[in-house]
Amino acid sequence: MNIVLLEPEIPENTGNIGRTCVATNTGLHLIRPFGFILNERGLKRAGMDYWNRLSVTEYINYKEFIDKNSTAGIWYATTKAGQTYTDVQYGPDDFVMFGKESAGIPEDILKENGTRCIRIPMYGDERSLNLANSVAVILYEALRQNGFPGLNTKGSLRDGTSLQSPRNTEPSL
Repeated sequence: MNIVLLEPEIPENTGNIGRTCVATNTGLHLIRPFGFILNERGLKRAGMDYWNRLSVTEYINYKEFIDKNSTAGIWYATTKAGQTYTDVQYGPDDFVMFGKESAGIPEDILKENGTRCIRIPMYGDERSLNLANSVAVILYEALRQNGFPGLNTKGSLRDGTSLQSPRNTEPSL
């Protein structure tokens, strides 16, 4: 999978998204201009020690991104979409694009790609979720659909024992 941030403005969001990408072996694609200097302290702090293990690609602008990924399956996350992120099927190499925090993806791009636009349902008239949270929600659905490729799906306690996961059981009341 690949996450695309179009003109990100807040370094902490980008850092947190980078950390999520490292934890899921997902590529991060950043399209300029940025609202921060890429090596800014806040970005590195949010990404912590993960940033050096991140597969990140930078682009001068949206056109360069499209030119270099012309055959890619690209989904556009926006509050303006008519379908939800769970209504679509993600391929293992798809890209999911998110717009800048203050304005989202420009409407001309959305109009050109209307059938590829997806949204996260929200209550009432809420404007949007935090960008890093939105990325995590959609990314994990895409990974789930593809069987969580390469990800550890079982954990263990400090003593090495595993917790049993009951399947198809009723919740206790």
